[in-house]
Amino acid sequence: MPGEPTVISSVLVANRGEIACRIFRTCRELGIRTVAVHSDADENALHARVADAAVRLPGTASADTYLRGDAIVKAALAAGADAVHPGYGFLSENAGFARAVIDAGLVWIGPPPAAIEAMASKTRAKQLMGLKPLTDVTETDLPVLVKAAAGGGGRGMRVVRELADLEGELEAARAEAYSAFGDGEVFVEPYVEGGRHVEVQILADTHGTVWTLGTRDCSLQRRHQKVIEESPAPGLSEHLAEEIRELAVRAARAVAYEGAGTVEFLISPDGKAHFLEMNTRLQVEHPVTEAVFGSDLVALQLRVAEGQPLESNPPRARGHAMEARLYAENPAAAWTPQTGTLHRLAVPQSSDVRLDTGYADGDAIPVHYDPMLAKVVVHAPTRAEAIRRLAGALERATIHGPITNRDLLVRSLRHEEFTTARMTTGFYDRHLAELTEPAPDPHAPLAAALADAHGRSRFGGWRNLPARAQVKRYATADGEEHEAAYRHTREGLTAEADGVRVVHADASLVVLEVAGVRRKFEVTRYGDEIHVNNTTLTALPRFPDPTAQHAPGSLLAPMPGTVVRVADGLAPGAPVQAGQPLLWLEAMKMEHKIAAPATGTLTALHAVTGQQVEVGTLLAVVI
Repeated sequence: MPGEPTVISSVLVANRGEIACRIFRTCRELGIRTVAVHSDADENALHARVADAAVRLPGTASADTYLRGDAIVKAALAAGADAVHPGYGFLSENAGFARAVIDAGLVWIGPPPAAIEAMASKTRAKQLMGLKPLTDVTETDLPVLVKAAAGGGGRGMRVVRELADLEGELEAARAEAYSAFGDGEVFVEPYVEGGRHVEVQILADTHGTVWTLGTRDCSLQRRHQKVIEESPAPGLSEHLAEEIRELAVRAARAVAYEGAGTVEFLISPDGKAHFLEMNTRLQVEHPVTEAVFGSDLVALQLRVAEGQPLESNPPRARGHAMEARLYAENPAAAWTPQTGTLHRLAVPQSSDVRLDTGYADGDAIPVHYDPMLAKVVVHAPTRAEAIRRLAGALERATIHGPITNRDLLVRSLRHEEFTTARMTTGFYDRHLAELTEPAPDPHAPLAAALADAHGRSRFGGWRNLPARAQVKRYATADGEEHEAAYRHTREGLTAEADGVRVVHADASLVVLEVAGVRRKFEVTRYGDEIHVNNTTLTALPRFPDPTAQHAPGSLLAPMPGTVVRVADGLAPGAPVQAGQPLLWLEAMKMEHKIAAPATGTLTALHAVTGQQVEVGTLLAVVI
């Protein structure tokens, strides 16, 4: 029987970044004191700054910090917290951590450890639902999915289409899963082609009430990590929606669930629901459910943890909500994560637009953790209006810093397959090339050059001769070089471009009339990094440094990270084939395969397991 209600006065969030900041926001509204934990890499992170108190976890790697349950419990006790919220990821689905929190006399804001144990391992969850993973995989079973038994977020997950690749992918998945979750267990299941990822949000109290809060579609994914989510899931028949809601309630009651959780399904093209897993935590995409139901799921989690009952029935749904995850990554370069300084992040705000982020202007984006910068969430009366609002908000957002997936998100939202709700989990496999086709503004370099020229002396001395054209060179994010030419005249700056007239030019705003249409260009400069509206440029020197070249066949690190593996037996002098994996880098909690760029001979190997590398570090040479 439920005991007397508890009153929570101070919460430690055993997490970082956006989710920690989001939980702190609700706690502040409820008058609850907040405590953050942070690694050395996160010492100045936003979540550590906005909490009422913060406790250091020495180290930078997840295994030494955010995955150290014993250190987090000590931090909670030292800071005087009386409850722990795990957020998502890290230890959020770790039954041992939940027990340690409870054994320390703290309130655990999550499901009972036994429920976590039953469902957090995907293999045990499937057994509970009467399903079994594949054991002896044959050609007839292909394609299959290798999946981490613990955790989520696409880590430790691989699609295998060739039997010869299975052992290698199992090894890679184990290594990635252990690094991310401290648990290297993986399993194999059939891979459903052309499916949709649909899930049900549940919330259960300690008095026997279980709510289902609608459905969500999370089919747009990269590397099995969700990119765009929405609620309700479009195009489901009422029969199918009711079926998965009933299955979600059955799963919750089977393990005496309490708190917030998500039951995930893959909907095959023939309309059948395949149980994937139950996530015994709050999901990244929970804001779309909050928007549709007008509820605060974190506040409800706290209420359940205090032993208070839910209402008999959940609130009614209204409208449609969508969320886009803004990542510091380059989708055109195999989703390579990006680091650096986030100079500016601003999204046009309204009552139906929400920005959840763990960064503020000027913050550094570390290499050690997930590259998600923020989530942009909109709510609207209809799905079509939600698409329009979200695409518009992203397009008008100011994002100054490393390369992001913003353009990909806007194009994805406007793609016919998405607007007509025909998307599947293979959306990016089919459309990535067209969605990442470079499309820099052709007039951005000219605007940058004019802004830079503003205020400079038009003439070195009085002369009747016309001034020579000035030429400046810039590189766009895709590496393409562009030139912009202009002149200083008695009338002011003029553009050396047909059909273009300079209406106004100062250091931050350039107005050009292009073919009779006036266009505004906002220009912001951070050293050689220049942002012109949504185009990022790098100012190039007039005379390139000839010493900055690398020998042909040089394989350079595409990102900062750690060399976690080198291919077995790889040594200088070995023949290699184009596309052959040579080594693996870990960056932002994901492993990235570095392959031979061409068929040839490995003439040099500079990478060593455990080595920390920066962008552009020479790893190997193949000629």
